[in-house]
Amino acid sequence: MNPARSVLNGEATVVPKTHDSVVESIRALRVAFTSARNSRTRVALQIRDLIVTAPAPLRAEIEGLTTAQRVARCARFRPGDPTDPREATKLALRVLARRYEALTEEMKELGSVLDDLTYKVNPALRSARGVGVDVAAILLVAAGDNPERLRNESAFAALCGVSPVQASSGLTTRHRLNRSGNRQANNALWRIAIVRATHDEETRAYVARRLTEGKTKREIIRCLKRHIAREIFIHLTNPAVVPVGTELRAERNAAKISLTTASTELGTYPLRISRLERGIDHDRQFAEQYRAWLEQQKAA
Repeated sequence: MNPARSVLNGEATVVPKTHDSVVESIRALRVAFTSARNSRTRVALQIRDLIVTAPAPLRAEIEGLTTAQRVARCARFRPGDPTDPREATKLALRVLARRYEALTEEMKELGSVLDDLTYKVNPALRSARGVGVDVAAILLVAAGDNPERLRNESAFAALCGVSPVQASSGLTTRHRLNRSGNRQANNALWRIAIVRATHDEETRAYVARRLTEGKTKREIIRCLKRHIAREIFIHLTNPAVVPVGTELRAERNAAKISLTTASTELGTYPLRISRLERGIDHDRQFAEQYRAWLEQQKAA
């Protein structure tokens, strides 16, 4: 009720999100993608449960397979008389397996579109370490089509529920987990933190140092999320210029340089450059290094 009264009284100063640009398209597509993903998970569990309760000969035939192998095997079943429990189970498994395959195709189609749109809207965000298609879509939707409405990085941190909350008592000074804010955005920041704590050397060194200071892993992850929120806010409101893969490929072709030559000179492999040029991978640091090398070749 209080927010409504603030609006009616003219006291509210928060600028609402607009819904008239590409980010709104991303939001709608992600709804469909999430629905397909959740439905596919339920179908996979139903296939697993049917196998557990299937007649022994049928269960022995497919229970040791992975989910992908089970789906491929069950989709090829040719069931007979449905009055036979074994044949009825095969029919049910075939229907579920083909539904799983259809949902997988939906996810591939929607995922490809989301990949293109998120990179088109904010290449700098997509190039940040630990930010994939789904994480980028969540953060873009949380900020909206008009991220400039957010006053500062502290406001964005509060929006994502990563701003520290005082939980001090007596001589003990500490902060607790913030349980408010956009929980999907909070989870997206958590995923970035986990990826960096696992694969990024600088972040791993930070975690090790904080552990020696007596911090718990939960507290360290909370600190990482707050730091990442600050970085993401900059990407959302003032994104850096990131070389686009198709432009890099055009420059390489204009200079008549092969993928093999470029990869040899840059000390990498041709597939890495190819994936960068096709927009499959988004590595800002390598893209900038690649562009600088192409500029040198043109000047030579």
